[in-house]
Amino acid sequence: MTDVGQPAPDFDMPTDTTDSISLADMKGKNFVLYFYPKDDTPGCTKEAIGFSERIKEFETLGVTVIGVSKDTVAKHAKFRTKHDLSVILASDEEGKTCEAYGVWVEKNMYGRKYMGIERATFLVDGSGTVRNVWRKVKVKDHVDAVYEAASAL
Repeated sequence: MTDVGQPAPDFDMPTDTTDSISLADMKGKNFVLYFYPKDDTPGCTKEAIGFSERIKEFETLGVTVIGVSKDTVAKHAKFRTKHDLSVILASDEEGKTCEAYGVWVEKNMYGRKYMGIERATFLVDGSGTVRNVWRKVKVKDHVDAVYEAASAL
């Protein structure tokens, strides 16, 4: 499980707006990698809109914001268009990045157990070191907390 002070696990994922994004692309840059369960569901939509509404502020800090789910690039494109999103949306269809960051977990809803993405966010500095981790994220006020931590980098 990825934690504060550790090197960020490697990733290379396709996005809906570029060919791909990777840890190598982010070398020397601060970034937020936030994992969410599924495009166009209530909490995930609210979180993506929240980051998008503040994207200029993150960019002013020199921080790139990347949302990750197992949805396809095509679903990400529809999600972006429908909600006018401005964050990068990366597709981890095979789940390799989710596994590497420890967010592919067993969930329990109404007594039914299943595997899914735990809503989690990682703030990574330009040297590739994880500086903050938020697990089991509650969407309300989350973007504010991430922005505050990013401001301290």
